Amino acid sequence: MSRPALLPSLSGYRIPSPGVLRTEVLAGLVVALALIPEAIAFSIIAGVDPKIGLYASFTMAVVIAFCGGRPAMISAATGAVALVVAPLAREYGVEYLVAAVVLGGVIQVALATAGVARLMRFLPRSVMVGFVNALAILIFIAQLPHLAGVPWAVYPLAAAGLAILVALPRLTTVVPAPLVAIVLLTAFTLIAGVTVPTVGDQGELPDALPVLGLPAVPFTVETLRIIAPYALGIALVGLLESMMTAKLVDDLTDTHSDKTREAWGQGIANVVTGFFGGMGGCAMIGQTMINVKSGARTRLSTFLAGSFLLVLVVALGELVGLIPMAALVAVMVMVSVSTFDWHSIRPAVLRRMPRSETTVMLSTVVVTVVTDNLAYGVGVGVLVAMVLFARRVAHLVEVTSTLDPDGTKVYRASGQLFFASSNDLVFSFDYANDPEHVVIDLSDAHIWDASTVAALDAITTKYAARGIEATVTGMNPDSRSRHERLAGYLSGGH
Repeated sequence: MSRPALLPSLSGYRIPSPGVLRTEVLAGLVVALALIPEAIAFSIIAGVDPKIGLYASFTMAVVIAFCGGRPAMISAATGAVALVVAPLAREYGVEYLVAAVVLGGVIQVALATAGVARLMRFLPRSVMVGFVNALAILIFIAQLPHLAGVPWAVYPLAAAGLAILVALPRLTTVVPAPLVAIVLLTAFTLIAGVTVPTVGDQGELPDALPVLGLPAVPFTVETLRIIAPYALGIALVGLLESMMTAKLVDDLTDTHSDKTREAWGQGIANVVTGFFGGMGGCAMIGQTMINVKSGARTRLSTFLAGSFLLVLVVALGELVGLIPMAALVAVMVMVSVSTFDWHSIRPAVLRRMPRSETTVMLSTVVVTVVTDNLAYGVGVGVLVAMVLFARRVAHLVEVTSTLDPDGTKVYRASGQLFFASSNDLVFSFDYANDPEHVVIDLSDAHIWDASTVAALDAITTKYAARGIEATVTGMNPDSRSRHERLAGYLSGGH
């Protein structure tokens, strides 16, 4: 089996026809306009100046356009990564955040090279649903501080923003509803002279191109100890959301993408973003859907989205600073609502869903919300899914016995034999009363691990201690190979 190519090829870089070029340019412009409010909002979630998120959105989009494995997918600063890095930025500052982004990108490249993208298919659906729901909840919770202790005018402004975001898409989708809400609310506050918190109050907006440089942190083991957990979180959460988004675009466009190259590209994009002072990011589900549904299918739209974003922000930075925070809160609340998988909590669905699946989803959500870390939630969700699956499969193992005419006792085991099921295997035999010859038939079973081999060793040893010959037969080639390699070498006496 050939290894997927990591380095970019020429495919996807062909000069498009005039019709395709027009579609890609317009799609890129619409996405750039939609990226501005979310990039600013995600910066605020992360606790950094808006320019940190805007720079990240620019560099992520431009780099992934060349290095990514999924054409037309948009990568930029995201809420998932913002939630991971927020505690680091709050406690240690922006420079440590930037260093964590660079290290997170390096980890992503290493994971891509190791083929981790192929492991994404082992993520249970219930974990993915829990991941999405937890992300939505955390985004919503992050908006609450902007609604506490603020002028009364913030509340009607936020309500008006929500009304626009709900109603406008039902009338037209030509212009992104978030952009319309922001423009109208900003215009109203300026014309009416309403004084409310603005984006400019949150920090300085960029007025120049990002500058390449190293993070201003001590290059010591202590720094590595501080940033490593957050870097791992950036890498895992970024890859998870990117792989999920890539699969979604594959389904929508009936095309296949190179997930290994996409993972590698995400790493390169985060390394570059960190060196340019950005907060890191990954694929964005919302903006990718805008891009794809606008008709974009090539890397050009992704590249232009990042380029247009920087031009708009640098040229219109003063105007962006006048945006009321109430407008961004409304946008992020709608992002939270649209991100949450409401179907997953419908009573009819919950009644039909196995309790184990619901338990996995809830454990993912609860751990993520309690720890404020998506990586922890996904890790616990996968662990719970594994334990519940092992418990369920373990109960499917059955041992029956018959006595042959020649006096031989035959035990037939069926099912999957691994650590969870083989522990009880030892107690399925009648050592005291069995005849001199016992056969253990595994024709309908499969040996998966050393625990099962050790259990079979223990069974034959118990019989031998009573002068009974026990023979294991019927193993398939894989089980036989594992048994022959390990049998007799797992006890302390060998």
